[in-house]
Amino acid sequence: MNLQRLSRLDLNLLVSLQALLEEKSVTKAAERLFITQPAMSRVLQRLRDQLEDPLFTRTGNELVPTPRARALQMRLPGLLDSVLEMVSEGEFDPATYVGEINIAVPEFVAISLVSELTRVLTEHAPNVILSISSETDSVEGELAEGVLDFAIDVERGVSEDISSKRLAIFTPSIWMREGHPLANKSEVTLDEILEYPFVQYYLLIAKRVSARTDARFDRALRDLGRKRKKALVTNQLMTAMETVCGTDCLMVAAKYGMTMDRELYRIVRKRYPAGLPHVGTIPMALLQHNRTASSPIHSWVANQVVNLINGWQQDLDADRESISNLKQ
Repeated sequence: MNLQRLSRLDLNLLVSLQALLEEKSVTKAAERLFITQPAMSRVLQRLRDQLEDPLFTRTGNELVPTPRARALQMRLPGLLDSVLEMVSEGEFDPATYVGEINIAVPEFVAISLVSELTRVLTEHAPNVILSISSETDSVEGELAEGVLDFAIDVERGVSEDISSKRLAIFTPSIWMREGHPLANKSEVTLDEILEYPFVQYYLLIAKRVSARTDARFDRALRDLGRKRKKALVTNQLMTAMETVCGTDCLMVAAKYGMTMDRELYRIVRKRYPAGLPHVGTIPMALLQHNRTASSPIHSWVANQVVNLINGWQQDLDADRESISNLKQ
């Protein structure tokens, strides 16, 4: 696109040209645009200079367009309608939007969210392509640069340029395979779980993982003067799950969305041992740069994500209430 040439053209002149083509009169076009007749005459001269064509000749009281003006007359209404549609704040219809939405999301959330979000987009916004990643150099940096439209991450402090909307809060538990030596116990003790190695699964979106990075679970153990043995540190959920399923390793994780832990991997979950101070919950947040806050498509997609994840939260709360009632 020749932006340099476009910068020399006052696009408002095209609106005046359309009025002249429709009214075939300088006076009537001036009245249409609420300017004086001399001002419209000057606009016509500017159009002739910039387009290097007389554009109109006069026959009696009527302006007759030149071949160049007639050619513009064929294309100008569609062009102006497109510009008007682009800048109008009318009701947004996701079905008409064409584009791509890029979201960074941890795999343990993506495995449940993405299929459901894709179903919603396919039904209501079929021309939107969803691009999902689970690794970035910098969540905030890529949101600021426009590489990402959204990020779903563990809630934490962000810059004032990033808006953070809480999605849901989940309580972690100790995961193990069915058939694990601790699987049939109603409750597990701290001494019992520390006899086994752990898989440390990174919840945060990150490109690199390190055994030197402590999780909140490690910090809680350190306060008690205890330490766990780590067998694997990874940000790959499937790798972590396969390892837990194929070994006696334990993993600290939270149920999120679908019941993949039971249906796919047949995982047993145990509450934190009574001797271990509760390490809190896992609050998740939807991150978005303020630049896109007024974008209709971004607002629409954000609402779909919030609705889906809030639905999961309600289901999990109902499950917990049912289990509590059975124990009473």
